[in-house]
Amino acid sequence: MKIKYDPESDVLMIVFKDDPPVDAIEEPGGVIVSYNEKGEPVSIEFLNASLHNLIPTGELNIIIPTTSK
Repeated sequence: MKIKYDPESDVLMIVFKDDPPVDAIEEPGGVIVSYNEKGEPVSIEFLNASLHNLIPTGELNIIIPTTSK
């Protein structure tokens, strides 16, 4: 998983898979979900992230819990 923020375009992107997107749906509030050819979500984009307070002005902490198989 990758989390990217582009301050120039003010877009926060969470990439779940490196598969190329073949379809996308824009949800209300400036959220775009992209899907691969199997219909699985590959990324979520949040447009105008700073306006929605998704990007803090101070420290950014990201916690991703994982489990071992």
